[in-house]
Amino acid sequence: MILSNYDLKSMVKSRRLVISPFYKDTIRENGVDMRLADEIARHASHNSDFVMDPLDPAKIKSGFKIEKHKKEMVLDSKEQVLLSTYEYIEVPDDIAGFVELRSTWARHGLSMPPTIIDAGFKGTITLEVINNAPYKILLRPRQRFAHVIFVKLASKADAPYSGYYNGQVGIRLPQPIR
Repeated sequence: MILSNYDLKSMVKSRRLVISPFYKDTIRENGVDMRLADEIARHASHNSDFVMDPLDPAKIKSGFKIEKHKKEMVLDSKEQVLLSTYEYIEVPDDIAGFVELRSTWARHGLSMPPTIIDAGFKGTITLEVINNAPYKILLRPRQRFAHVIFVKLASKADAPYSGYYNGQVGIRLPQPIR
């Protein structure tokens, strides 16, 4: 069952769902809009011989450069970056979320693979974004960027999320694939 604005407002008011900071326009008809933080992770410059090994933590770390405290972030055409939500959330153990790009951004040429927020997750959300447009796109911190649809699980998760990304604040680089 997808939660409506009524359900979401009730959950936030009772603190079953934590969203911080919370704005008047955060809750929409059937979901929550999330804003961009002021940081971006770009692929680091490497020579053409560089090979990313998703099993190697050192390769992963050297594959990205995180820029913090940005007033503006310009995405080059065909560039893939990692961004973060400004809002920190805490999701109860009987709710999950589906994160999508707000459609206005998609109409400008951006795309974002869907992200799942597992039951019990706490933290900011790292977003994987690609600029498919033939031009650069300017992003600014605190712009509404992503939309989360929350769903009620049939029962509580007996093991709420406690993985690598739990508790993240800001961009967390990919974990080595196991």
